[in-house]
Amino acid sequence: MTEARAHFDEAQGALIASGVWHAEAASALPDLAGKAVRILDGAGVTQLDTNGAWLLLAAARPQVSDPMPELRAFQPPHLAMLELVAQHCATTAVQPEPRSEGVLAHTGRGTLAMWGHVVGLLDFVGRLFIELAALMGSLGRWRWREFGAQVSAVFVGAIPIVVGMLFLLGVVFAYLLGSQAQQYGANIFVVDGLLMAILREISPVIVAVLVAGRTGAAITAQIGTMKVTEEIDAITTLGLSPLAVLVIPRMLALLLALPLLVFIGDIAGIVGGMLVAQQQLDISYSMFMDRVADVILLKTLLVGLGKAPVFAIFIALIACRMGLSVTRDARSVGANTTSTVVQSLVAIIVINAIFAVMFVRLDI
Repeated sequence: MTEARAHFDEAQGALIASGVWHAEAASALPDLAGKAVRILDGAGVTQLDTNGAWLLLAAARPQVSDPMPELRAFQPPHLAMLELVAQHCATTAVQPEPRSEGVLAHTGRGTLAMWGHVVGLLDFVGRLFIELAALMGSLGRWRWREFGAQVSAVFVGAIPIVVGMLFLLGVVFAYLLGSQAQQYGANIFVVDGLLMAILREISPVIVAVLVAGRTGAAITAQIGTMKVTEEIDAITTLGLSPLAVLVIPRMLALLLALPLLVFIGDIAGIVGGMLVAQQQLDISYSMFMDRVADVILLKTLLVGLGKAPVFAIFIALIACRMGLSVTRDARSVGANTTSTVVQSLVAIIVINAIFAVMFVRLDI
């Protein structure tokens, strides 16, 4: 077996190789610094693998942007090997980093992404409405068992975190109000502010945020994983609708669970505020409850509870649509799950702001 050899012919600008070229043949290459190789001569090459082909091409063309040398006198199999390696080197070349985008480019890209989400959500709502209309005529097609399982997961599992969070927020809010009210001897009016804040704003918004982060992300991850593992394709193959099997039970579960969680959060927040009022403001439990009975209005309670179904619908729509939009890779599952949480939080804040303006205009 002939060892690999190579020398450079300055007159022709040719790198002339001979012998067996493989991974260990690198030491046979001459120093070509500052020399332009126009011809790669392989008349004496007896064996050539992909490693050897890469060594010869890298020596003759250090940069992928350099011109391809003339391949002379190679055996047909060796010539095909060189051309294949050269082709793959060109396709895998490192591309220069793109220039950083300006503010307008980022704004435009973000606007297009937001518009895409809006259009996708409208399309999803239309298809879901058609599916609901078809299910109305056949109660036997409703997935009651799946609905029950989702209610248990959405409602029962969220009770501890909702109670704990709203209790602490009631404590904090009552403490902050009490520290100001004590300066003016208006301790009893802390109850009024606490009820208004907890029932109208804090409980529905915080519960919706918790559900969006806990349940919305879980729904997207579940449906997205089913998409990756082709379970949704199997459902379709069986002649079933993924919307009827996966989306509608989860949406109905959220519609039922979120108002109940808001009501539980109302109670937890009031209890937290009552404890602070008794300890810090010398307002006994009986006095606190009497004040609650005097100032609480049914509309105040209904305003907070009325926001919950709207929040639930948007959380369910966003979570299910992003789950069904997952492509067949794990990275897409993570990206869409994150997008679900972000979109849900933005939707909650925007919808709550719309409600606030609307209720002020209607004097509610």
